Amino acid sequence: MNDPVATNAPTHIIGASGRSGSALAHAILHRGGSVIPVVRDGGKWTATGMRQTPRLADLRDPRALQAALADATAIVCCAHARHAAAIVAAAPPDARLFFLGSTRKFTRWPDDHGNGVLTGEAAFLQSGRHGAMLHPTMIYGAQGENNVRRLAAILRKLPIVPLPAGGAALVQPVHQDDVTAALLAALDRPWDGPHTFVLAGPAPMRYADFIRSLAHAAGLAEPRIVAVPAWLPIAAAWAMHILPFLPDVQPAEVRRLLEDKAFDIDPARAALGFDPVSFPDGLARTFGTPHHRRNA
Repeated sequence: MNDPVATNAPTHIIGASGRSGSALAHAILHRGGSVIPVVRDGGKWTATGMRQTPRLADLRDPRALQAALADATAIVCCAHARHAAAIVAAAPPDARLFFLGSTRKFTRWPDDHGNGVLTGEAAFLQSGRHGAMLHPTMIYGAQGENNVRRLAAILRKLPIVPLPAGGAALVQPVHQDDVTAALLAALDRPWDGPHTFVLAGPAPMRYADFIRSLAHAAGLAEPRIVAVPAWLPIAAAWAMHILPFLPDVQPAEVRRLLEDKAFDIDPARAALGFDPVSFPDGLARTFGTPHHRRNA
């Protein structure tokens, strides 16, 4: 089993200007650590307000990536997991590797996103490298995230919410703070070979209850949820995608409302001390509601 990196060694964060990457960078700096941001666009990193000098590298450029990671001892990739093979090839042989994947890999509706996660996971597991790939379900609560906030914007415009099967499918969203905490825990512990874990909220809920909780946290009236056949919201999604004055919802997103997204997080609890907040508490934290201020 390999030893953890010394606390004064910087963590290389690929995709540090993204939501999860910048949240992790803030967390590491807050606890007195140091980071080396590896980004494609230096301007986006500057916009985060952090002052570390970034290293510029496109993940499709092996030489630039190898140069950016030449002195790395711990690398966290918060870019898409499809790039895992390129990172394995570019990283120093003794560097520990950490990736953010996605539970999209479990979908019954395969797409480029989910297939890319599967490809990246396979490359990491076959590499034998020390580290972990964490697969979060839908992440909410990050600065600038467009999951629950975008849905709240849609709820403001819709008098009723048509859901396939009335929103009976299960979801288990996870707060960004819990994803960040899991990454920190992974960085802090030794690893023997590659490992994977699922990150999700503490318990699954019906999608209809997810919508009701979201509306309540956003200060909206409880929505009227109507059960409809799947083809109807899919057709509506096509219209919303075409008409610029309506919120953009992809038909594939509607199809995924038909499948349960409920996951076992006990392995992450055991290995990482993963202890996610409840969805109501996470929403209160996200929207800054009085419930959160009372419990902060």
